[in-house]
Amino acid sequence: MASIRKLKTGRWQAQIARKGIRKSKLFDSKRAATDWSAREEYLILTAPPTGETMLLSEAFQRYANEVSPTRRGERWEIIRLRKFARDPLASKTIASITGKDIAEWRDKRLQDVAPASVRREMELMSAVFTIARAEWKLITVSPMLDIRRPKSSPARKRRVSEAEFAALSISAGSDLSAATARAYHAFLFAVETGMRAGEIVGLTWANVSIDERTAHLPKTKNGFPRDVPLSSEAVRLLEALPDTDPVFDLTSRQLDVLWRKLCDRAAVKGLTFHDSRHEAITRLARRVDVLDLARIVGHKNISQLMTYYDATAGEIAERLG
Repeated sequence: MASIRKLKTGRWQAQIARKGIRKSKLFDSKRAATDWSAREEYLILTAPPTGETMLLSEAFQRYANEVSPTRRGERWEIIRLRKFARDPLASKTIASITGKDIAEWRDKRLQDVAPASVRREMELMSAVFTIARAEWKLITVSPMLDIRRPKSSPARKRRVSEAEFAALSISAGSDLSAATARAYHAFLFAVETGMRAGEIVGLTWANVSIDERTAHLPKTKNGFPRDVPLSSEAVRLLEALPDTDPVFDLTSRQLDVLWRKLCDRAAVKGLTFHDSRHEAITRLARRVDVLDLARIVGHKNISQLMTYYDATAGEIAERLG
C-alpha cells in the first residue's frame, strides 16, 4: 500500500510496497506524491510476472494449466504439482530457488519415499524449470542443473506364475458384466498384447478391427500413435466382453483400485498391473523378432526392451534344445 508523509524539510515522501516490490521517492507537493504512488502501484499490479515476482507455487500451477494437459501423464503430473505447491519451497519466488534448495528438498523427500519416486518427481520439477527458462523467460538458468538424482532402483523382474493366474481368475469371477471380472480380463489382454493400462482403458471399438486383428492407439505414452497386432487369443478376449464403449468400460482409477482388491483377495503379493508388460514382452519375444516386438509395444529404442524382458535361464535352455 502507498504511504505518503510530509518531512521536516517540507517535501513529501511517497513509499509503496506491492507484490514484494518497494519504491520510495520525494516530491514538492502531496498531489505529485499521490499521483506517482497511484501510477507505480498500477504498473506493478498490471505488469507481467517475472522470476522475482512469481512464486514457485504459481509456476507449478501455470505448468499444470498449460503444459500438463498436452502430456500423457496429465493426471499424475497435476496431482504431483499440487503437492509440490504446498511444500515450503514453493513459497519462494522462482528466481530465488538455488541448487542447494533443490538438494535439501531431495534429501528430505528421500526420507519419506523411494529413490525411484524422488527421481520421477525431480524430472517433473526439472521440466517446470526448463519451461520457465526457455519459454516463460522467468529465469536464465535452471537450479536443477548438475543436481544429483537418486540412483534408479534395479529393474523389476516380476513374472506371473500359473498358480497366481488361477488364484486371480477365481478372485475375479467369470461374469464380465462385473467390473472386477473385467479388470482381470484387462490384465489377460495386457499379457497378450503388451498394451499399457491407460491404453487398454482408453480403447474404443472405433479403433479395433476384428477382421484385420489390430487395435489402433491414437495416443500413447511416448506421444506417437501405434497399431497393435492382435493374436487370436486377444481377439477372443475382446469378443467375450459385453457390448460397451470404451471396450473394457473401466477408468484408470477404477482399474487401479479393482486390481489391488483382486490381488488382496487372491493372496497374490507384490504384483502390479504393469507387471503384465514384463510377462507380455517376455512371451512375445519367443514369437516375433526384436524389431517387430519393439513396434508392438511402442519402444523407439530397442535397448528399452531389456527392461521388460525377463526370460529365465531355464526357459531359454528349453528353446535351445
